[in-house]
Amino acid sequence: MGRPNVGKSTLFNRIVGKRLAIVHSDSGITRDRIYQKTDWTGYEFILVDTGGIVPEGEANSIEKMVRIQAEIAIEQADVIIFLVDITTGMTYIDKDIAKILYKKADKVILAVNKVEKQSQKSDIYEFMNLGLREPIPISALHCRNIGSFLDEVVKKIPKRHPIKTNVNGIKIAVVGKQNVGKSSLVNKITGSKNVIVSEIPGTTRDSINLYLQYKKNAFTIIDTAGLRKKSKIKYGIEYFSAIRSLESIDKSDITLLMIDAVDGVSFQDKKIADYVKRNYKDIIIVVNKWDLIDKDNYTFGDHIKAIRENLSFIDYAPIIFISALTGQRVQKLLDLIIKVEQASHSRISTSDLNEFIQLVIKKFPPRHPSRKNIKIYYCTQTGVHPPLFVFFVNNPKFITDSYKRYLHNQLREQFKFEGATIRLKFKGRSQNANSL
Repeated sequence: MGRPNVGKSTLFNRIVGKRLAIVHSDSGITRDRIYQKTDWTGYEFILVDTGGIVPEGEANSIEKMVRIQAEIAIEQADVIIFLVDITTGMTYIDKDIAKILYKKADKVILAVNKVEKQSQKSDIYEFMNLGLREPIPISALHCRNIGSFLDEVVKKIPKRHPIKTNVNGIKIAVVGKQNVGKSSLVNKITGSKNVIVSEIPGTTRDSINLYLQYKKNAFTIIDTAGLRKKSKIKYGIEYFSAIRSLESIDKSDITLLMIDAVDGVSFQDKKIADYVKRNYKDIIIVVNKWDLIDKDNYTFGDHIKAIRENLSFIDYAPIIFISALTGQRVQKLLDLIIKVEQASHSRISTSDLNEFIQLVIKKFPPRHPSRKNIKIYYCTQTGVHPPLFVFFVNNPKFITDSYKRYLHNQLREQFKFEGATIRLKFKGRSQNANSL
């Protein structure tokens, strides 16, 4: 932790070995707490990157919430890294932060960042006036003295609370346009204000990983920055946030596409859904702010119809109506996530599969405009998450797109792959083989 732009996110990325926190020359880029498991010399720990702390009297509404986030992190931490900047020297903000840390002084490691030259090392002792033990000189950008610094960190880590290697569990990306309520949902699920919630669009900039257990299932929930049209994304902080959000979808097991119940499906919602489908990710459509809708006997059905019409290409995605503010159906959403995850990992025996496919073909045999003789010999499931089915045929190019959709829909309906993306492949085989 530390004031803005001292290099906290650069140090965070250096320690975890990945570019997880957005790094930019502007101050105040990190707003939420970012959690990531890492290790050093056999010691595992969770590292937390916090936003820059600004004195209360100078902070705007977002900066005040950032300060609260940092103070929560202090209370939860076993070790606190207080980062300062050699190039600016000790500032009044550093002194303000030091006052916050005095009660936790035994947990604090004071690190002086951006020490690039030997001649700068004598300047670090100015920071001893903060009253938080001897400072350690480092350069997060150029990886100088990071090893010795981490040796001191692990010395302070209590030997209790071993971290389970399977803590990640089901990885869930929470995505949607700006101000749709993603952070509110994450906070309601986790039961605490782990993420800054504000009416200001674009409050979340990084993708935030949070871990929890529910009904013996481990979850990693990724709260992403709100996505906008490319034409409205400025190069810089928002650009990197958008890239990070798409990367979070790539890394997820299930994507929760959040839609505003008041605004309905937007163009940007369609673009996000298309990206999720093209990357073969399981998906749940989460309609938020349902508490703001005036309802009659037709409201629910009308909303379902409108969503299905606008997102017809993901008609397999279950829809759930929630209120992140009141908690309405949030627990049911967690149950639905487990159900979709289980469906995505389902395996169908080859005998059951081919027995069903035989009935499907008999009901509607494959045809081609050229009237070529089309034979489907057999089918087998070769993968899960997403479920992958391979059809062996006499000539794959004769299988039309419409017939592929027919097989796809029949498999989904019969074997209940709700929310899971199904993949079909068609391979050629000798004409001498027996067809179904």
